[in-house]
Amino acid sequence: MKYAFSTLGLPGTPLERSAALAATHGYEGLELRAHPEEPLHPASPAGDRAAGLRTLTSAGVAVLTVAGYARVAAPGPDEPVLAEIQSLVRLAADLEAPYVRVFPGGGELPPAAADAHAVRRLRAAAPFAERHGVRILLETHDSHRTATATARVLDQVAHPGAGALWDVLHTWLGGESPEESSRALAGHLGYAQVKDVASAHELTPLGLGGGALPLAEAVALVPPHGWLCWEYEKRWYPGAGELPGRLGPGREYLEGLVRAADRQAE
Repeated sequence: MKYAFSTLGLPGTPLERSAALAATHGYEGLELRAHPEEPLHPASPAGDRAAGLRTLTSAGVAVLTVAGYARVAAPGPDEPVLAEIQSLVRLAADLEAPYVRVFPGGGELPPAAADAHAVRRLRAAAPFAERHGVRILLETHDSHRTATATARVLDQVAHPGAGALWDVLHTWLGGESPEESSRALAGHLGYAQVKDVASAHELTPLGLGGGALPLAEAVALVPPHGWLCWEYEKRWYPGAGELPGRLGPGREYLEGLVRAADRQAE
């Protein structure tokens, strides 16, 4: 198993610092929040992208994902959504990242209408991503927070350039068991995003293992040579504890879950 964490937990932090923290604590990758508040985003010039890649490479850390905010199921015209996805794909390609994260964002649309938007746009964007060596991952989130809803879209897209990002918090909030989520995403899964919270009504991020999420069950269902990414939502919960001091224990906790799953599988 390989491990990454999201820079959402280190809002506004220079890339050198994020890369150093990853290397120090045994994380092979970073999920880069692609937003103008952060060091790299779709409007970043080529020089900044090249410098960022050099920084990460010298630290021995890969970019797992460019985590964008395109909403593929949202109402409105397709062109702005597709342009946003293409800009994220280009950034990912420049950073040698295999994945781009997008959200559903279907809002209050009827499920069939939201699905239709997402299917149409992902079908249009997936070949472009594939040509750039990138896969677009639709996160289990908001209007499609369950794996069942996400898979309903991806089954229709049916293109290797599109897949799923399993956010274990949202599938849990949607009432799915890890087994149900894993089964629904079979054939679509890019990687899993882990986190922990106290309850469905208290979502302030906690250190891994300190909350209510069924992390052991979820981790046991992730393919053994895949990625686990810790998304600690410090940006949205500024009162949460600081992430750097939690990175080492979090990595150890995940590794322990993986070892336990391996023993059970023997």
